Amino acid sequence: MRGIVTIDGPSASGKSSVAKKVAEALGVPYLSSGLLYRAAAYLARRVGVDPGDEPGILALLETYRVRLLPEVQGNRVVAEKASTLEDLTPYLHTPEVDRVVSQVARHPGVRAWVNERLREVPPPFVAEGRDMGTAVFPQAPHKFYLTATPEVRARRRTLERPQDYQEVLKELIRRDELDRAQSVPAPEAIVIDTSGMTLEEVVARVLSHIQD
Repeated sequence: MRGIVTIDGPSASGKSSVAKKVAEALGVPYLSSGLLYRAAAYLARRVGVDPGDEPGILALLETYRVRLLPEVQGNRVVAEKASTLEDLTPYLHTPEVDRVVSQVARHPGVRAWVNERLREVPPPFVAEGRDMGTAVFPQAPHKFYLTATPEVRARRRTLERPQDYQEVLKELIRRDELDRAQSVPAPEAIVIDTSGMTLEEVVARVLSHIQD
């Protein structure tokens, strides 16, 4: 495959799992934009920068020289400071990061920084996130938007992390509201409601459209 495939959608809609499987089937890397936003949120919490402090977060990202590595076995995010390389990936999927990542991602400067990191990667690849097909790679020939009911997405999230279902559902609905402006389908995107579908069925649907 040549070019770019974008897979967007709200939190816990299956973007990362589908993107990884589709990229694997196509023999190309996949890019997780969410990991970069999570890295910014994690560092802000760790260092003590307020999630609402956009200049402080941008200075932090420059100081730590955060980069996304789209490796075959999965995406990693690393930070380099004073010639010391640190893998941030194991710390990015936690309830603490979940609670602040939307606030961090709303900053225009942070979004511009993430988009710049993603555009440094040469195609072909599969990119997943909130606005890959609208703001980051509008030229992509294949665009998809995955969605599912909040209840289904909350159940999926509780399978990944030991959290209370009602707490997760409440947090997902809150994040949907925060991300509403950023997470919208591109006009030409193929929208897939994954609520009643298995991962394999979603991947097959995406691949069939790409091959057609």
